[in-house]
Amino acid sequence: MPTNLITIARSGAASARAAIEISAQNIANAGTPDYVRRTLANSELVGSGNIDFDAQSAFSGVRIGGVQRADVDVLQRVVRDGISDLAAAQAEIAGLRVGEIALEETRVFETLVDFESALLLLESDPSDPALRTGTVEAARLLTQTFQFAEGSLEDARDLTASEVSAGIDVVNGAAGELAQINVALVNAREGSGGRAALLDARDAALKELAGEVGIETTFDLRGIAEVRMAGTPSLLLVSGNMASRFDAGFAASGSAQFEVNGTPLTLENGAMAGRARALDRLIALSGELDAIAANVITRVNNAQAAGAALDGSPGQPLFSGTGAADIALAFDQGALLALAQSGSLPGSRDTTNLGNLIASIGAETGPVAELDRLLLSHASRIAGSEATRDGLAIIAASNQAQLLRQTGVDLDNEAASLIRLQQAFEANSRVIQVASEMFDTILSLN
Repeated sequence: MPTNLITIARSGAASARAAIEISAQNIANAGTPDYVRRTLANSELVGSGNIDFDAQSAFSGVRIGGVQRADVDVLQRVVRDGISDLAAAQAEIAGLRVGEIALEETRVFETLVDFESALLLLESDPSDPALRTGTVEAARLLTQTFQFAEGSLEDARDLTASEVSAGIDVVNGAAGELAQINVALVNAREGSGGRAALLDARDAALKELAGEVGIETTFDLRGIAEVRMAGTPSLLLVSGNMASRFDAGFAASGSAQFEVNGTPLTLENGAMAGRARALDRLIALSGELDAIAANVITRVNNAQAAGAALDGSPGQPLFSGTGAADIALAFDQGALLALAQSGSLPGSRDTTNLGNLIASIGAETGPVAELDRLLLSHASRIAGSEATRDGLAIIAASNQAQLLRQTGVDLDNEAASLIRLQQAFEANSRVIQVASEMFDTILSLN
């Protein structure tokens, strides 16, 4: 009997000690990202299968089981989906913001309005050399601003494209790491602390992947992950110890094109999808800015062709080029501005042609209104995307909070567990002491 007590108490003390170590591990990692709380699985240790006929051998203590990790794969998937959606919205907004800054900081709209104002001022005294020179300088500044705005948009596209390239490395790195974790999980002992750590690393790698590209994940009984891209089509990225090569290229237009092992796909979620959408919008912005610059060139040059310069000669084109990138000033003499109607005498103060130009520039289909609509449309797009992002951020935060409730470390609970386990360890130690004293007493009877 005393020996049975010692065996039982020793197993209880060992179990309490192991549980204390796990609680200490939980407390130490309370602030570690992606750490999932561990518990110790115990079961009754039965010394004989014939409990009904051999009762004394049935009481054999406790068997220490494996390290248990909270099973929250479904919730982890919900969190990853939220991360993908939010990352896509944030990346798209970041790219759109860069485009907005490129247009606003260059002050292209203000410069176009200044050119229109210079024309309006010139209408008051069309023969004034200072006003003519000022109008030409306003035109020169407009060409420089269009070129600067187009250059800024090109820089914005290059920046977004470089982020796409950087994201490729992140995805391939996380996919390679996940393949290595899959290999390690094959050899990891069930219920070991090492296996729990591998599962933490697996979930962290999956979150990193989800932040860059939307993913669809399945697990086998050993926890090995198979990952597919959440795109069209759904392509295999990680399977066992094999990781496919994810890559991106850029079309002649500058838009991003993705592929897995050479097979093209269209991404739906993740930061990479958001960057691709932002890049497409920046390309469209450049095209719209080009069209507005071409509109300016066409309207002003058509007005020049329909009028007469200060010396009565036919008007010459004021602008050269075809768009925002190459618009330039064709002459720099104010006297060459064709403000009067064609055929007017030298020195004419007629402003009919100038009035037509002012009306053309300020028309509903004119460049001023077009540029205003462009800026307003882009700002509205950003505002709508930000509203979507804010909603997704709330959902993602809620999902993460729910995951933390299931997997996070509660220091109060762990402290209470430590006290309880310490008492259990001391109680088992006391049982060993009592059993030892009983054994000594029995021996002394002989």
